[in-house]
Amino acid sequence: MEYQRRLPIGAELRPQGGAHFRVWAPKRQRVDVVLYREKELVTPLQRERDGYFAGYVSQASEGDCYRFRLDGEREFPDPASRFQPEGPHGPSQLVDPATYQWQAANWRGVKLPGQVMYEMHIGTFTPAGTWGAAIERLPQLAEMGITVLEVMPVADFPGQFGWGYDGVNMFAPTRLYGSPDDFRRFVDAAHRLNMGVILDVVYNHFGPDGNYLGEYSSDYVSQRYNNEWGDALNFDGENSAPVREFFATNAAYWIEEFQLDGLRLDATQQIFDQSPQHVIALINQYARAAAGTRSIILVAENERQEARLARPVERGGYGLDGMWNDDFHHTARVALTGWDEAYYTDYHGSPQEFISAAKWGFLFQGQRYKWQKARRGHAALDLRPEQFITFLENHDQVSNSAAGERPARLTSPAKARAMAALWLLSPGTPLFFQGQEFGATTPFHFFADHHAELAKLVAKGRGVFLSQFPSIALPEVQASLPNPADRQTFESCRLDWTEYDEHAEIVQLHRDLLTLRRTDPAFSAQRVRGCDGAVLGAEALLLRFFLDSGEDRLLVVNLGRTLHLDPAPEPLLAPPEAARWRMVWSSEDIKYGGGGFPAVDGEENWRIPSDSAVVLAPERRQPIDKES
Repeated sequence: MEYQRRLPIGAELRPQGGAHFRVWAPKRQRVDVVLYREKELVTPLQRERDGYFAGYVSQASEGDCYRFRLDGEREFPDPASRFQPEGPHGPSQLVDPATYQWQAANWRGVKLPGQVMYEMHIGTFTPAGTWGAAIERLPQLAEMGITVLEVMPVADFPGQFGWGYDGVNMFAPTRLYGSPDDFRRFVDAAHRLNMGVILDVVYNHFGPDGNYLGEYSSDYVSQRYNNEWGDALNFDGENSAPVREFFATNAAYWIEEFQLDGLRLDATQQIFDQSPQHVIALINQYARAAAGTRSIILVAENERQEARLARPVERGGYGLDGMWNDDFHHTARVALTGWDEAYYTDYHGSPQEFISAAKWGFLFQGQRYKWQKARRGHAALDLRPEQFITFLENHDQVSNSAAGERPARLTSPAKARAMAALWLLSPGTPLFFQGQEFGATTPFHFFADHHAELAKLVAKGRGVFLSQFPSIALPEVQASLPNPADRQTFESCRLDWTEYDEHAEIVQLHRDLLTLRRTDPAFSAQRVRGCDGAVLGAEALLLRFFLDSGEDRLLVVNLGRTLHLDPAPEPLLAPPEAARWRMVWSSEDIKYGGGGFPAVDGEENWRIPSDSAVVLAPERRQPIDKES
């Protein structure tokens, strides 16, 4: 009887023993499986239609290492290898995903509304840089109010350290952080703490070293499109069907075999496809089918802000749940630091920009963009608030500076607290970057461990990229940029967890804001058209969150000098009928390191202290006095 495979490619152990192998190799006339024992065991695979080779090896067992021998000559790792114990240049290893016993067996997944996300790089998240060490810190994140962990890419790559965006073994979690079962234990531990886990995946290019797919087929890449990082992937050209299947299967694999709660698709503007069904829609289809009854979250990074990615398939979209909102980050960065070079050129950090971001998500939805000398963005007024992933830090934006410093360290503590309130209480879905929750002082640089020749090219390319910022283009600054291939560059980025206790005020700030976001219906609702706003001054604004009960909330933020509004002819400042505003939260609370916060709506009308944020709720007063 023909073996029924779970996945169309790769090596699968069979319950009764042995393993079945299947690989796409249209470039070859013969493919053999070579098992590495005391004596090599060579088994020829049978040629199938469309360039596939498949076969059963009865002697194969879990833990065996193997390669495919092509045309009786050189041997290469499995393109769908589930583990590379010696890295991309070494042999593949047989892994049985069914041996892990899941503890959180009743976990039902996550949906995007109400989530608080947290981006993390396993190699720098702890001093040890392993899945096991990361597990030990998860209770602190859960207690903080984090609900979804977003893990930076783990597809195996060469060297001893890297960001993971140059992965070449798309199905093999890197050996640098532990075994595949260690990854499963991490996901299981998160689920037991009621946190979901999504994985950042790179479906727009292959890494420059260790990619042997070209030995199997020349059709994995395309010359039809220009890609920022090398060859574009072939999703719509000749023989593209197996390539589409490869990546869609990869998405399903992570969801099924690691019980992941979703994916973050990297740089989707570099995924080119003119097929009737875009490959992103195909990935969405495969991933959700693999999840079964579990709910998953699929989000995208897309520099062009193509809103169709997050629209339902039945409305012409690709079916994803949400998108990263770079616009929010850029305007916040300018407001916090005043730095408006390069891609920050088109942002003022103004009150109106924050109001528009809270109401409509993307700031650029088709307007002219000076920096690119073109129009940027697409109409997105129909998307829901939670579909916009907002952040003040992420791996790219922190590293895109000369010193890899976080923006909170480039501004005043008071302004950073006020901005945290504006970010965490706005209707979008917030995303923390590792260490941000405790005010980490460690930088985050770009690092990649390549061989000497490639390392020189990478370092040069990094300098050229950062030279778009005139201040970083200065020769003395270029000379000071950390070398991505230097191990010390990588080591300097490891979080120092002693700061978690040392920076207790910052921890408390974020914990309280997330509690307010979770427990107050005005902030937790993420309602469509649920808030409005008004500009109060050159650097001050208010957001009013509406509730059907009339118990509205007011968030007043001032990122400039003390503002006195007298008169105050702005109806959004007016309290509900028969009520006065009372303060329920202030960024200047002394427990956060602030200087105290007097009433903002008093005898002198509205007085809003500098670099502050305050949340107000109505307090009923009966009867209404004559002066009201």
